[in-house]
Amino acid sequence: MSLRLTLLGPVTISVDGQQVQGAAPRHRAVLAYLLLHARTVISTERLIGAMWGATPPDTARAQIHAAIAAIRQVLRASGGGQLLETTPAGYVVRPEPGQLDLEEFNRLVNEGELRSALSLWQGEALAEVNADYVDEARTRLEERRLATVERLAESELSRGRHAQLIEELQAEVAAHPLRERLSGQLMTALHRSDRQADALAVARAFRTVLAEEQGLDPSRSFLALEQSILRGETTTAKSFLPYDIPDFTGRAVELRELAEAASVWAIDGMAGIGKTTLAVHAAHLLAGSFPDGRLFVDLHGHTAGQAPVDPDTALEILLGQLGVPADRIGMAGAERTALWRSALAGRRVLVVLDNAAGTDHVRPLLPGTPGTLVLITSRQRLVDLDGTRALSMEALPAEDAVALFTAVVGERALAEPDAVLDVLRMCGFLPLAVRITAARLRHRPRWTVAYLADRLRDQPRRLNELATADRGVAAAFGLSYQQLNPAQQRMFLLLGLHPGGDFDPYAASALADLPLDRAEALLEDLLDAHMLLQHEPGRYTFHDLLREFARSDAPVDSAAALERLARHYLDVASAAVDLYHPQGAGHRPHTAATRSFRDAAEAIAWLDAERANLIAAAGPYTGQMSATLSWYLYERAHHAEAQVLHARALEQSREQGDRAAEATALTNLGVANWRKGRYAEAAAEARQALELFRELGDPAGEATALNNLGNLHLLHHEYDEALTRYQQALDLHRSTGNAEGEGWALNNLGLVHERLGDHARAAGYHRQALDLHRRMGHPEGEAWALNNLGVAEEDVPLLRQALELHREVGSRDGEVETLRNLGDAALRAGSLDEAADWYDRSLTLARELCIRLEQARAHEGLARALDDPDAGRPHLEEAARLYRELDVSPDGGARR
Repeated sequence: MSLRLTLLGPVTISVDGQQVQGAAPRHRAVLAYLLLHARTVISTERLIGAMWGATPPDTARAQIHAAIAAIRQVLRASGGGQLLETTPAGYVVRPEPGQLDLEEFNRLVNEGELRSALSLWQGEALAEVNADYVDEARTRLEERRLATVERLAESELSRGRHAQLIEELQAEVAAHPLRERLSGQLMTALHRSDRQADALAVARAFRTVLAEEQGLDPSRSFLALEQSILRGETTTAKSFLPYDIPDFTGRAVELRELAEAASVWAIDGMAGIGKTTLAVHAAHLLAGSFPDGRLFVDLHGHTAGQAPVDPDTALEILLGQLGVPADRIGMAGAERTALWRSALAGRRVLVVLDNAAGTDHVRPLLPGTPGTLVLITSRQRLVDLDGTRALSMEALPAEDAVALFTAVVGERALAEPDAVLDVLRMCGFLPLAVRITAARLRHRPRWTVAYLADRLRDQPRRLNELATADRGVAAAFGLSYQQLNPAQQRMFLLLGLHPGGDFDPYAASALADLPLDRAEALLEDLLDAHMLLQHEPGRYTFHDLLREFARSDAPVDSAAALERLARHYLDVASAAVDLYHPQGAGHRPHTAATRSFRDAAEAIAWLDAERANLIAAAGPYTGQMSATLSWYLYERAHHAEAQVLHARALEQSREQGDRAAEATALTNLGVANWRKGRYAEAAAEARQALELFRELGDPAGEATALNNLGNLHLLHHEYDEALTRYQQALDLHRSTGNAEGEGWALNNLGLVHERLGDHARAAGYHRQALDLHRRMGHPEGEAWALNNLGVAEEDVPLLRQALELHREVGSRDGEVETLRNLGDAALRAGSLDEAADWYDRSLTLARELCIRLEQARAHEGLARALDDPDAGRPHLEEAARLYRELDVSPDGGARR
């Protein structure tokens, strides 16, 4: 049976689409309140307050108990009796994934599936129930729905779907005539549909109702939009701005400053002061004045556990948002900055550069001509950035802080103004601290503000080492921490040790040395206490300041906890890679992994999600992690991360004097450098590995090193040397019974003979390799053999089989090369358009994977496929530049 609980419309319980009867309106009101606070224990007193407010009837407690009994009976009849639990502290509903429409709505919104999320609404939220809490809750839910409607409209407008939006927006504007953003979006959609008069009529209607009902004028951005429509200007700009929070409060002085004429604003201030929130809010207000685009990039200058985004990468993101074709963004450094400034010239564009590390981080990203507004946020004052106006953010003014606190807590705050000011002073008037403290009060209806203030005064200063926060913030965080029980406190501090950006319950279980279900329960407790965040189901993270707070008081068993985490990641990674690449299972550590996987697809999904954590947390097992992940990182084309991990493994092996581990790390690092185009380093590492394997008497390792050297000889057209190395590798693989290595060596011998023009002999080697890989059940090797055989025999069906198999096993390197080979085949057949399409696909993927050699080959193919010499010339020039940088000429290539 499929159980469904709904709040976004009538409050119902249904099974397989059929509504279950038996719950009276008061019972549904109690159920709805529990579902609004799903997974949170709600006391009887809190339920009474929610149902009747300050004047409950004498029978209130009995009515609540009767309602709980009735709800439990209906749930049992629906097959969901286990969802409602009674605890010593009250009642809690724990719906399973997919059962509660509100949770589905939030999940879909977080994943960007906005239209699917909105389709869950079946009328007015909490329909047909009445209780004291309902009006406020319904208003909050409706605000969430409207915010999603506006996000969807912004997204659809950016994709040119203005005509399809008009009817939807007209209905929303009619229902919410004071909603300025909706009216503006309807005006934009009408204007882009060549209905200028209708768009201006919407503007007049909004202006009239705003004046009549609130005595106000429209905002600056609305007026700018209206003027652009009057002038007949196009409004097709794409917006990449993050969502503007609906309860933004205060900062009027700063917003007025940012609206003044300036090209670049540098907004600085301490962590948690609200820099990003202000910049995004200002950008949305000013968006109408920048019809050619609103761009955003997070530079991660101060993001814990994440390296700053380098200027070249930031420029690639911004140029892509601006609509510059990918094939024009190939250059780097000063050339890319020049392209950026040229693309901005003559346009009116707004750019938000968030979280900058410093002046040098953003200088290459600044425009060269007027017309562009840049808003930069940074924890540092960018005093030496020429032509920039600085805005240093201070703590919130008292009136703004009171407004923010009241917006979160509600009317309860109005009754104790002096106590509110006490709380705000101890929060340092810092927006983040105010929000956290207010949220705790909001969820404790029996607390007064004065009681909260007293508790804050008694808290020890927990953030002495946090230079960016004052004592008030320490008190706010300290209060939240002290209200945790000892098990929750220990978990919180242990999670602070985690070196990655986010983590799952299995990692928490390893850190805390607890059973999985207990660890997951503690994570949920911390989430409910606002000490953790959750951006996607099953994964948790910290706010930056809370992570620093957690790390300010390391638990006594830190070293043991980190060792457990590293071991957990190694064991599970081994199990995952065994499913992905079972042929190499004998070379990986095998102990009892803390989790298992249904199939290879699930294993790969886990590796993809945890990749950064596996590398960051490897610790004492770095060498083993390097060996474990080497195949996965290679086949999935994560060559930059492979370089980092294998280099660390090499350093660790040398520190420990482990010669075997050193040889393995050299081998893997050489492969990563080969794929990254660092051929000199790759050759040196392959030679060192070969020497070490020979000293150690390891013929399997020696064969791998010989194969890698053969790859480099082939790349540089040194065919005799390549044949020698590959043949030596083949002999050793056969002598040690390594069938997989034998298959790769046969493949590579075939490549050499193909380059020498002996296609029949090349095809023979490839067929031997194909048969061998198929007998082994090794789809990766089979895909490469099909690719190479398809080239040798000019057989397009074989190439298409190879492409399909590469995609099936997730071999992105293989996909790039086979796409290019299909382009070559189409070119030989005279199908120029088809060839250009294949080359373009190969180039796009090669760029994504940062494989410069394949980029050069795809550019060369495009130049030949384009019938117009002028159109092909830039591709030839780019291919030549890449070949020069790589110090290779065309047609080199090999497999592992």
